[in-house]
Amino acid sequence: MDIKSVTKKNSYTFNQWWRLFVTAFGFVLFGIYGLVILSILWFSLLRLLVWNKNKRNIIAQKSISLSFKLFLRIIKFLGVIDYQFNGLEKLKQDKSCLIVANHPSLLDVVLLASVMPRCDCLVKGALLKNIFISRIIKTAGYILNGESSQILPQCQQILDNQGRILIFPEGTRSVPNQPMILQRGAANIALRCHANIRIVHIECKPTWLIKKQKWYDIPVKKAFFNITIGEKIKISDFSDQNATIAARKLTKHLTSVLEKTNENK
Repeated sequence: MDIKSVTKKNSYTFNQWWRLFVTAFGFVLFGIYGLVILSILWFSLLRLLVWNKNKRNIIAQKSISLSFKLFLRIIKFLGVIDYQFNGLEKLKQDKSCLIVANHPSLLDVVLLASVMPRCDCLVKGALLKNIFISRIIKTAGYILNGESSQILPQCQQILDNQGRILIFPEGTRSVPNQPMILQRGAANIALRCHANIRIVHIECKPTWLIKKQKWYDIPVKKAFFNITIGEKIKISDFSDQNATIAARKLTKHLTSVLEKTNENK
């Protein structure tokens, strides 16, 4: 964490106090909307009206995307954050591929899902214990991280239907100023499902809602998210070798690309 970007609460400026209030309001809004509006009301109605699971998943994902977009616009309007997407047209054209991104902040999935009306996500199984989002995960058909024998058929079906899967290969939020360590899950899925990979880099300055940072630690300036849609990695460049070696090489390449992008920022 950049300690220069955060001040103690007893020395907060009026603007920081305002952003602290709006941040608290944002968490409450996010929780209530996710639990009451989406989970209890809309998704319950969706289960009654749409019996086809695939259609229900797509409608749920579009609903989530629209909700995230509205949430971001509200907190942007209230002065908590600002954000910018670079190369968004590439992301809109992508089909049947993995979207692989670094993970500096708690808002990363909100930002990316807001511009991808149809997007599956690989999520932690522990999130099913969260009453605010467990039903959202189920209704949207998101993939639970677990055994490859369970994950791969789901991923293959999504990709065969021209879907996209969002993956944060670090597995958790990044630790600033620490080496990037990626898990091999993204590489294994790409290789086994023969899917290309779109690289996305997320930069947040000053740091906010990072790992081990309290939500009430408000930076001196509002956080600015710069999201760059980067290169597309062709899986054919890695698939003509032993699966274990290929996964290791692809993971190393992904680490290099994401770290290089980070250094260039």
